[in-house]
Amino acid sequence: MTETVRNNPAEHRYELTVDGHLAATYYKIADGVITFVHTEVPDALAGRGVGSKLVKGALDQVRSEGLKVVPQCPFVKAYIEKHGEYADLLAN
Repeated sequence: MTETVRNNPAEHRYELTVDGHLAATYYKIADGVITFVHTEVPDALAGRGVGSKLVKGALDQVRSEGLKVVPQCPFVKAYIEKHGEYADLLAN
C-alpha cells in the first residue's frame, strides 16, 4: 500500500484511496484542537489495515501542525490507546 493520506479541509476529513475506494476520518477543528468524530473504511478494504494507515497518517499530519486531539471516534481512540507514541497529542 503506497497510497498517501491527504487532508481535505473542504470536506473536513483525512482521506486515503485504495484500489479506487475512499477511506476517510472526519474531524472538526477549533482553537488548536482537532476532534475526530467518525472514521469510514469501505467493506471492500476491511481487514487490510487501511483504517490504521489512515489514522496514522492523519495523526502524523496533526502532530506536524501542532494540534491537540480529541478522539470522539472509537476507532481513533482505540488506535491512540494501542499506539502510545500518539498519547502526547491528546487534549487535556
